Amino acid sequence: MSENKKVVRTLTGRVVSDKMNKTVTVLVERRVKHPVIGKVIRMSKKYHAHDENNECHEGDTVQIEESRKLSRTKAWTVSKLVERARV
Repeated sequence: MSENKKVVRTLTGRVVSDKMNKTVTVLVERRVKHPVIGKVIRMSKKYHAHDENNECHEGDTVQIEESRKLSRTKAWTVSKLVERARV
């Protein structure tokens, strides 16, 4: 009887917008090597994540995990607050 564990994708990024109600915009940056030039470049992507208690603010570092589709653009939830922004 082997149990199937569901693999949950998680990403770490910085909150760039908290203007929406119960939603934050998280900027996730990753460093990849360019296939031709060989230079390491930063690639970034923004995700909308569900923040149930509106506890994340702009500049905070958060960890988000994949969930079911919550709206047209929102399919991630904030799993934990890694670091508060410096004021």
